[in-house]
Amino acid sequence: MAARLFRWVVGIAVVAVLAAVPGAGFAPGFDTPDWFYHQRLAWRDCERADLDATGTRCATVRVPLDYTRPFGRTLSIAVSRVPATDPDRRRGVLVSNPGGPGAAGLDSVGLLGDVLSPDVRASFDLIGMDPRGVGRSDGGRPCGWQVGEMVRSAGATLAGFLHDTGVAAAMAADCVTDDPERARQLTTRNTARDMDVLRAALGERAISYFGVSYGTYLGAVYTQLFPQHSDRVVLDSAIDPGRYWAGLVQDWGPADEAALDDWAAWAATRDDVYRLGNSPQLVRATVEDLLATAARQPIVLDNFRIDDHWLPFILHNLLNSFRSNEALADTVREIADAATGPPAAARGTRLAAVLSALREGENSELAFIACGDAPAPTDPGWYWEGIESTRATQPVFGALANNIQPCAFWPRPAEPATTVRNAVPALILQATGDPRTPYAHGVRLHGDLTASRLATLRDVRIHMTFRPDLSRCLGDAVNTYYATGVLPATDLVCQADRANP
Repeated sequence: MAARLFRWVVGIAVVAVLAAVPGAGFAPGFDTPDWFYHQRLAWRDCERADLDATGTRCATVRVPLDYTRPFGRTLSIAVSRVPATDPDRRRGVLVSNPGGPGAAGLDSVGLLGDVLSPDVRASFDLIGMDPRGVGRSDGGRPCGWQVGEMVRSAGATLAGFLHDTGVAAAMAADCVTDDPERARQLTTRNTARDMDVLRAALGERAISYFGVSYGTYLGAVYTQLFPQHSDRVVLDSAIDPGRYWAGLVQDWGPADEAALDDWAAWAATRDDVYRLGNSPQLVRATVEDLLATAARQPIVLDNFRIDDHWLPFILHNLLNSFRSNEALADTVREIADAATGPPAAARGTRLAAVLSALREGENSELAFIACGDAPAPTDPGWYWEGIESTRATQPVFGALANNIQPCAFWPRPAEPATTVRNAVPALILQATGDPRTPYAHGVRLHGDLTASRLATLRDVRIHMTFRPDLSRCLGDAVNTYYATGVLPATDLVCQADRANP
């Protein structure tokens, strides 16, 4: 009796706190362990010009920090909705995630508005969500890092790796020390649970879903935890759950080297413009020589020291798409020109943006989610062995893909990593030349989701395939599936609508 009275009193206290939260409302039953499934959403203006201009409305949903302690701490999750364009044809909701880990997701129109067909837009409300710890949702906080990114190369020497080991340990401590309980709960499994709470608050039996990159991992985890609530699922540029997170980063090494060769072949035909070499081999040699130069003497642009730890990251950041070929060539040319001169201001807008983010930003959302999801090796020697063993075959990116990260010093995850094995229907889109989520990842996820279909985009270096003016074959497959609920009869192989520039 005393326990029941205590639970009732705690429930009343929770409701009193939540009543003061704008946009949150609750139906009777708030004193039960599943109180979070009985919410009503109060939609309002988003108070963000780009969202309000598209008719997007915003709300918040309240969730437990730790689902095993439903009467403990709570978080407010920011969500958005754009109504279906034809209420008479409305079928349900299409929830989306733009990737990351750590990308904000309220702008569903920005992600999907130019690729979904009118039939699909007529049938679905577009639902966005900032995952816990991201954007307007509770849980995240700046950690006070000295640089904005936890992914970097170990550089050319053991001394550089040991320096990065100390930096990674400090980054983890900066994020975790003041609130380790919160740090362990900003996970993909909990975000999937938050999505299901949102589903219930929307009054839906099931949700359809679009996820790209990290969003495919979130979507796959959702299908594993809530198969009965998964409707029409599309996973674009998929991650193999068995390789997430440390394994995925390792797989960037050979994928980025192949992408560099692909870009070098493009740049070699434009030697009169960029002066990087008139053959793919000479362009690659220019990049490798520039990396060696940066290792000897950092190249200072916009008050940021581009050395052998950061140059590979800058290249990695621009290799994700053939559509960035010119930006990458401009960037390499600019860094090479600055290598023998005094500190200067960056000329290129893409390079300036990357340097600004490294100098002034902080991508700690990535650490909270990735490090909280799956255990990472804790022995620095494991990372150094991977770096040394890949130097010959991955001369530019091996030391980045195998470098130590804050995850090595993070608290152990609150739950085991999710094993995905189910028969929820899904459409998986994967480009054979994707450097961020290599093609083999999509193939393996296709095997794990036994009722899925795989749509392959051949011979294109790009990350995220459901884009305007890329492949009508892929676009039609996605829109037909969302409109009819019928997957392709067999796996598909698609081409780009025009040759790479």
